[in-house]
Amino acid sequence: MKFYLYFSAFITGLASLAVELAASRLLGAYFGTSNLVWAAIIGLILLYLTAGYFLGGAWADRSPRPLTLYAIMAWAGLGVALVPVVARPLLLRAATAFDQLQIGVLLGAFFSVLVLFSVPITLLGMVSPFVIRIVLGGERGGTSRSGHVAGRVYAVSTLGSFVGTFLPDLLLIPLLGTRRTFLLLGLTLVLTALLGMSLTRPRRALLYLWMPVLIAALWVGWANKPIKNTAGQIYETESAYNYIQVLQVGDFRLLRLNEGQGIHSVYHPKQLAYHGSWMMFLAAPYFYAKPSPPRRMAIVGLAAGTVARQATAAFGPIPIDGYEIDPEIVRVGYRYFGLDALPNLNAHIEDGRVGIRRSPYRYDLIVVDAFRPPYIPWHLTTREFFELLKARLSERGAVAVNMGILPDDRRLMDDIAATMRAVFPSVYAARVPNAFNAIVYATNQPTHWGNLTANLRAMQNSPATPLLLVQAMEMAVGNRLRLGHGEVFTDDRAPVDLITDSMVLRYVLEASDAAIR
Repeated sequence: MKFYLYFSAFITGLASLAVELAASRLLGAYFGTSNLVWAAIIGLILLYLTAGYFLGGAWADRSPRPLTLYAIMAWAGLGVALVPVVARPLLLRAATAFDQLQIGVLLGAFFSVLVLFSVPITLLGMVSPFVIRIVLGGERGGTSRSGHVAGRVYAVSTLGSFVGTFLPDLLLIPLLGTRRTFLLLGLTLVLTALLGMSLTRPRRALLYLWMPVLIAALWVGWANKPIKNTAGQIYETESAYNYIQVLQVGDFRLLRLNEGQGIHSVYHPKQLAYHGSWMMFLAAPYFYAKPSPPRRMAIVGLAAGTVARQATAAFGPIPIDGYEIDPEIVRVGYRYFGLDALPNLNAHIEDGRVGIRRSPYRYDLIVVDAFRPPYIPWHLTTREFFELLKARLSERGAVAVNMGILPDDRRLMDDIAATMRAVFPSVYAARVPNAFNAIVYATNQPTHWGNLTANLRAMQNSPATPLLLVQAMEMAVGNRLRLGHGEVFTDDRAPVDLITDSMVLRYVLEASDAAIR
């Protein structure tokens, strides 16, 4: 029986961490994966566990019985399984609120869902104090071995948490999905509890048999429903990294990730001019006085391949190395976004910085499009990263980086531009029309903004120039931004997330204030 008590602590530790990580995925599809979302999840989960430790210790002293312990575990498991069921109406409302930027409804739904975790997580927190109290009651020497027993219980529980750290993102969610992950975790807790009851009083376990039956019914009859019901949705899936959604809007296909505030790729079978950040990358090589089309190109953040398709149309079928960390997104690109029509594209499934470092090639153009609202990964913003890009550029190569800005807050852009100026001789910026984005350009040799304007005029008068390229350059020329002073980011210090979080908070507060007015 003592071994099974320790096993119960292990399962509880596994479930508590796995639920925390699964909670981030449950919420991430509707609220994003920003640091603010993570902070709220981790903070409240820890608060619920704290309450569970406190209440569990007091309850264990009053009723130090295995039956009480396993009843708590059973109800905790049922609560874990029911969280996504009860949360679904709130989350669907949140998805609509996010699309319409209804901040009040969005925040209300967010914290309401987090409150749903209070009961099962608090119950899970009660388990370890119960196990310690019950084991001590059966130990010779009593309290003289309390430190030994407590240390062993928390060691076993922490080992379970270690396993629970890897299970959701690496195995359960990619294979089963978020909702079935919750159901499986809940079922595991319930079955562990029922087996524990059967070891002491088998008849008592019969009273709880309805719990696994209910969870099994939810697995079969409820868990296969769509995660979202967005208009035009033709496909959705979950990967180890993202919630992925494909929308059909007229003849256009759109790739949305997680909460869906950013459109990460666009596809139209006959049209290529989408007038977004994808097009503006194409202007980068034309800051040189005597430009030539790129002969080889790299894309850090391939997504479903919009940049690759446009670059092929503008520059011809040049070799393109596209780096994308999420293999499921690339599969979606081949299935829904026409990547199979690009034999010149070499898709590499790996982190972009690692891929560029391993690449044996020199590039005339490197595009960094790993921006996922509201963040750009910090390790793609540092002096060391841009030194790596410079080392992979041809003599007359260029770099273009996509990032987020607010109309009156360009701190992040100025800092990244300052970092690029520490590596490249010439750096420029342009705003993406009708978006909270900016493109920062850098060239491997000294250049002038006037070269881009002069090249545009010449290309406008040349019928041989692809119209897509002319439109891209017009967007860049017409939306130039002045660069201010900024901080140089390094691998040792790059407060990208801190700056972005403050921008997000400011935007949310201003939007909330405007809604109240």
